[in-house]
Amino acid sequence: MELHQKEIQKHLEKPVFRMISAAADEMQVECYLIGGQVRDFFLYRPSKDIDIVAVGKGIELAEAVAKRMGKHTRISVFKNFGTAQVKHGEYEIEFVGARKESYRLDSRKPIVEDGTLKEDQERRDFTINAMAFCLNKERYGELLDPFNGMQDLEDLIIRTPRDPSITFSDDPLRMMRAIRFASQLGFDIFPETFDAIKENRERIKIVSMERVTDELNKIILSPKPSVGFILLEKTGLLEIIFPELLALKGAETKDGVGHKDNFYHTLAVLDNIAKKTDNLWLRWSALLHDIAKPVTKRWDPKLGWTFHNHNYVGEKMVPRIFRRMKLPQNEKMKYTRKMVSLHMRPMQLVEEEVTDSAVRRLLFDAGDDIDDLMTLCEADITSKNPARVRRFLSNFQIVRKKLKEIEEKDRVRNFQPPVDGNEIMEVFGLPEGREVGLLKAAIKDAILDGVIPNERDAAFKFMLKKAEEMNLKPSGESEIEG
Repeated sequence: MELHQKEIQKHLEKPVFRMISAAADEMQVECYLIGGQVRDFFLYRPSKDIDIVAVGKGIELAEAVAKRMGKHTRISVFKNFGTAQVKHGEYEIEFVGARKESYRLDSRKPIVEDGTLKEDQERRDFTINAMAFCLNKERYGELLDPFNGMQDLEDLIIRTPRDPSITFSDDPLRMMRAIRFASQLGFDIFPETFDAIKENRERIKIVSMERVTDELNKIILSPKPSVGFILLEKTGLLEIIFPELLALKGAETKDGVGHKDNFYHTLAVLDNIAKKTDNLWLRWSALLHDIAKPVTKRWDPKLGWTFHNHNYVGEKMVPRIFRRMKLPQNEKMKYTRKMVSLHMRPMQLVEEEVTDSAVRRLLFDAGDDIDDLMTLCEADITSKNPARVRRFLSNFQIVRKKLKEIEEKDRVRNFQPPVDGNEIMEVFGLPEGREVGLLKAAIKDAILDGVIPNERDAAFKFMLKKAEEMNLKPSGESEIEG
């Protein structure tokens, strides 16, 4: 972890740092780069965070830097907090005056006072985020690390600079951030820090759901998300922020028959998905795919434990969970709901005969998301029996091959029946209503079941035949040409 001072200075040769340095020296202000940029430098990770702390004059320094940057530079000033943000091109730079903060127990709004650099570092969330590089010319690149953040980086530890109960009581979101960093970086949470999260977990209730969910999304997007969710469960935070997920935990046995622990199964599926894609909403789909198992669990003396229709019940739970967690209510929610609803279908194809009809229906219902659905289903195989896993994955390859063949032959993915409702109404002189719906459904089912090809002439003839069975007659001879 030891890096020569020249390497730090080389990192700080970027024009943006030199510009900030020149402005600070001209104003005779102590100025430091602090936080994520410093941490990630030592971790060899790319970082877009540029957080600057100035001893005494944060806003004034931001204004001076913005002036030097010239045209197309935007500055936002937050005088109550003594902070400013400068945006120019790819850069988004946060400026703050060195400060100390105190909080009332019932509020997230701090009482802010001017402070020293060390007091500013002490108020930071974790030691690894409290390290600073000096940007003044005389001490350019000097590392200031009063709370041994470097040692914690080497030891892979998440620890607070001061008493963790004070740190978490002041800003309860830091409890989520501790778990997020542990999940992202593969670090351990220091025992005293971990205990403080458990003791202060109720404080998370005063944090807005948007901020909590933002951290949750970062945990879900981490390389091995299960690390974060197991920590959330062990600290008691999961019970508060995501009770439906915690309800999956536990394995019950009756008459010697048990079922798997669906909480750990779900995390295994999520980890499997994380190895394949960074699609946040497919990862959410993995997290929610079995969410209804606790409410659908039944004991059947003949069948053992059953979870009938958990996919359909789960589909109905998705909008409610998304609403409470302030997640999007748009196409992203609909996508997740569809994945939860359909996640059993490919498995049923594997267990039964893979018929053309069943494949067509799956293609029609999944549409352009069929590949994501198959990825989710393959990730859902978490058996400890290697032979069973190989058998299922091999069968899924057969399903994938069949999907490709049927799609190339019948073009049913996202298809619209070649005869639509308007034409049916016109041919038979019908208003909108039950008969039109029945005819439309019959044409769609006939195509999906392979009774007729997905072509207009065949669909039109089938419609006429079906209408005759329903005692419907065309309103004129001209309409049946076709």
